[in-house]
Amino acid sequence: MRTTVAEIAPSIYRLSTFVPNVGPTGFTFNQFLIDADEPLLFHYGQRSLFPLIVEAVKTVIPLSKLRWTTCSHVEGDESGALNQWLAAAPNAQPAHGQLGCNIWLADMADRPPRALQDNEVLDLGGKRVRWLDTPHVPHNWDAGLIYEETTGTLFSSDLFTQTGPADPTTESDIVAPAIAVAERLPFMPPTPMAEPTLRRLAALKPTTIALMHGPTFKGDGAAALEGLAEHYKGQRL
Repeated sequence: MRTTVAEIAPSIYRLSTFVPNVGPTGFTFNQFLIDADEPLLFHYGQRSLFPLIVEAVKTVIPLSKLRWTTCSHVEGDESGALNQWLAAAPNAQPAHGQLGCNIWLADMADRPPRALQDNEVLDLGGKRVRWLDTPHVPHNWDAGLIYEETTGTLFSSDLFTQTGPADPTTESDIVAPAIAVAERLPFMPPTPMAEPTLRRLAALKPTTIALMHGPTFKGDGAAALEGLAEHYKGQRL
């Protein structure tokens, strides 16, 4: 296995590792590095993949420059390597929504976290990252996503998940493949939060959607999010 690096938007890098022995077609795991005066890493990745991912990050920035780390929710591929990153990047501070800090991050992280309020913006210097509370979207009570305002990039975590290998970017439809995966592997609970949260994300009108599992989508992000919202409309557990 190897981790590849691709610039998916100005100074935003996709760090992608294809793991062939997950399921019948393999699975792509992506992390994202926002390079700015205070760089930020989104998704820590699994502990087992950390040696590959850290070497990929070092091709873009020195680890001593990494200032912020965060993820969507607590889960192995999201947060598994949390403390490995904190040990390797001495100037990095973990950040998450207030709820996530309360229920897991403050206890699990080897360094005190920064609690972010819903809609709070981290000014990275050249990039602006907005934290969005999205409970149960894609899943878990503590879930949140980030939106980079200067490039119109939404980091969507497990939303729009695809299986198999994936090119760095695509302009093809990401809604139908995501629905097909969700019907086979129902990882996102269809709670009353799903539809309004997806429509809130659509209102951002992102032009880039950075998928954690799949290619980065370039195009009408609002239409893609509205399409996914329609799928979850009226669904309840």
